[in-house]
Amino acid sequence: MSGHSKWANIQHRKGRQDEKRGKIFTKATKEIIIAAKSGGDTAGNPRLRAAIATAKTVNLPKDKIEVAIRKGTGEDAGGDITETFYEGYGPGGIAVMVEVATDNKNRTVAEVRHLFTKHGGVLGENGSVGWMFERKGVVSVDKAAYAEDRIMEAALEAGADDVLDEEDVWTIYTAMADFAAVRDAFEAAGIEMQSAELAMIPQNLVAVNADIGQKVLRFMKALDDNDDVQNIYVNVDFPDDMPTE
Repeated sequence: MSGHSKWANIQHRKGRQDEKRGKIFTKATKEIIIAAKSGGDTAGNPRLRAAIATAKTVNLPKDKIEVAIRKGTGEDAGGDITETFYEGYGPGGIAVMVEVATDNKNRTVAEVRHLFTKHGGVLGENGSVGWMFERKGVVSVDKAAYAEDRIMEAALEAGADDVLDEEDVWTIYTAMADFAAVRDAFEAAGIEMQSAELAMIPQNLVAVNADIGQKVLRFMKALDDNDDVQNIYVNVDFPDDMPTE
């Protein structure tokens, strides 16, 4: 299974099980703030619309969503957050991209570098692995709730590139230009999405054994525990039967 898909499934289960929602809320709030920098009107800002939809799936309160929007548009203080990527190599030499949202780049890069080193990797220069990834839209839908025919019809008619059967979800991939149309088509069709986001998808996957796969997952979990880290992307093809806990 691809790194993005396996990690998304782990994140979804973690989100359901995690009673301390602080970190999840922080990440959802930061995404709204960053998205709102391009405008607070969801009709003209697809990223903000997606950020709000994601925030609702983790039960971020409405008032916190509204405050985050005002911070992003500059109406309220506290929106001084910068979005950037860090790139490098993780366990087994796999490519890693780390998306962060921070108000202190010096602190964040030091913490991210430490985690790379601690887990047998190395933080690289900008562009060192970014060329291996492509920005795409990714939509996840609960497989138990919808038949394949319904998902395929809605996705492909809206311009999606592919629909994959991955563990307990349907994963729909789109070109960046088609992401908003696909997400809107699902909303119009009454299909509830677990997530809908723009993500960095590797152009090619590197198969790893269970030992390296476990090390990669431990590294990703350590990165994810950092409040400044929004998303982690790897070019790994994990063994399907590899334990994830």
